[in-house]
Amino acid sequence: MMDDDLKLFVLNSSRAFGEQVAQRLDIAPAAHEEREFEDGEHKARPLTSVRGKDVFVIQSLYADRQQSGNDKLCRLLFFIGALKDAAAARVTAIAPYLAYARKDRKTKPRDPVTTRYVAALFEAVGTDSVVTLDVHNLAAYQNAFRCGTEHLEANKLFVKYFVPLLKDGEAVVVSPDAGGIKRAERFRQLLGDALGKPVGAAFAEKYRSGGVVSGDMLVGDVKGKIAIIIDDLISTGTTLARTARACRELGATSVFAAATHGLFMGDANVILAERALERIVITDTVAPFRLEASAVKEKVAVLSTAALVADAIDRLHTGGSVTELADS
Repeated sequence: MMDDDLKLFVLNSSRAFGEQVAQRLDIAPAAHEEREFEDGEHKARPLTSVRGKDVFVIQSLYADRQQSGNDKLCRLLFFIGALKDAAAARVTAIAPYLAYARKDRKTKPRDPVTTRYVAALFEAVGTDSVVTLDVHNLAAYQNAFRCGTEHLEANKLFVKYFVPLLKDGEAVVVSPDAGGIKRAERFRQLLGDALGKPVGAAFAEKYRSGGVVSGDMLVGDVKGKIAIIIDDLISTGTTLARTARACRELGATSVFAAATHGLFMGDANVILAERALERIVITDTVAPFRLEASAVKEKVAVLSTAALVADAIDRLHTGGSVTELADS
């Protein structure tokens, strides 16, 4: 894809991922500068003209060993502001992992609705559209932003991965909580269509308060079946481990997990060594740099989303339908 009207910038912390996307688009990332100052402040600017161009900027907003999620968010926002000041015709932020997407409603008195505040920041610097993958609450994401939003799904990547493993057995898709039932049902339907046979459904009971998770009940038939627990992200892994144990106790022959964003926080290296959980499938929206225990590393498979993101950029630039990426 060679198009002088399209510019793709990749901020430094997402360089490896962005270069894969650029390769899929058959373009080189546009040149830019990121400069650090002695007091911890920074600046970023394009080193090529963006006047009248359709500009895309890639930056996944998760904390790593060099930068916090806040740092990455500020850098992205400031860079978008610089692009708009430099007369870019349209700027689209590609944030494969979108920071603060989980805090989308008030759960306690005087709680913040941080998703909405982040949306206001993107709007304030002139962002025309935001693209992310498998956001925690799709309705909240779409309603928070007044600029354009696009939502990509990793479901098809997971289906492609699991189909060869499920051809000879019965499968059941398990949501680790009631709030994820719609997500699990979407995946279940796609998986059933790909397998050409029925796939069961189940969900686990879960309550969270003050960071403490409780609830032990599992609703649905998993006995004698291969269970796939589907979720949007893995944090400490407590929810996955609890659900995997419940599936095994009720007779599941194997238990797999699939989640788009693998954060692996806190004691995840210990918790996810859980024997009941056979394999964990994630995508590259978040680099799994926190995984240290070999017992967990050996379970984890990482799927590339570069082609999906590249296809979305191409469709947005040419006026195609991004929705079709999930529905086709």
